Amino acid sequence: MTTSESADCPPLAGLETTIERRVEWHDTDASGHQHNSVVLRWAEEAEAELLRGKGLAWLFGRTPRVRHEVNYRGRLWFGDVVRVTFRVTRLGRTSLTFGFEVHGPHGVAADGAVVVVHAEPDAPAATPWPDEVRAALAVQEVPGS
Repeated sequence: MTTSESADCPPLAGLETTIERRVEWHDTDASGHQHNSVVLRWAEEAEAELLRGKGLAWLFGRTPRVRHEVNYRGRLWFGDVVRVTFRVTRLGRTSLTFGFEVHGPHGVAADGAVVVVHAEPDAPAATPWPDEVRAALAVQEVPGS
C-alpha cells in the first residue's frame, strides 16, 4: 500500500482523531519552514490522543514502528496553525496501519502512513493483538497480516 492509498483510506469506524498544533520556531529548519521530522512527531501526538481516547495508552512501549512514509506536499512556516488528522486504516493479526494528513493554511502539507506491530516486552518477535485491543478498536482481523 502506498502512502497516498493509506492516507485516502477511510478510517475504520470511529477510529480517527484530529489535533491542532502551531509551528513553533524549534519545528523549523535552516530554510525557515518545517523540519521534516516534525510531521512524524505531530503524527505520534495524534496517535497518542487516539489511543488515549480508546483506553489504550498502555500500548506505548509495546508498539514499535516498523515503517514510516511521508509525502511532503507543501511548506509550513513558523506560526502557522496545522491540523493533523490521524486514523486507523488496517488492523492485522500483529500489525496496525495508520494514515495521516497534516493540513496547513494552504491545504495538505503532508500525508503518510505509520505501521506499528504489537510486541510484548519479553517476546523475541511481534505478537498478536490482545483481545482487549481488538475490542477497543472494534474491528475484525484483516486476513494475511
